[in-house]
Amino acid sequence: MLRTVTVKLKDRLLAEIEAEARARRTTRSAVVRARLERAAASGGSAWDGMRDLVIRSEAVPPDLAGSKAHLRGYGGSRRR
Repeated sequence: MLRTVTVKLKDRLLAEIEAEARARRTTRSAVVRARLERAAASGGSAWDGMRDLVIRSEAVPPDLAGSKAHLRGYGGSRRR
């Protein structure tokens, strides 16, 4: 069963997908599906595929997981 997903793409990426679709004489959807299937088959996790889109590694303190100082106030009441 195929389901529909809507995504927003940068102009550069959309142009690349459209060019590939024209060259292969297929639809943009077919190109996107093929790329997603190739990425999944490559053995990388979903996180690996989107890591650069989600978080900048230089913005994360190296001791984030082990330092309680970074958690101070986390989960507390938002009332002021």
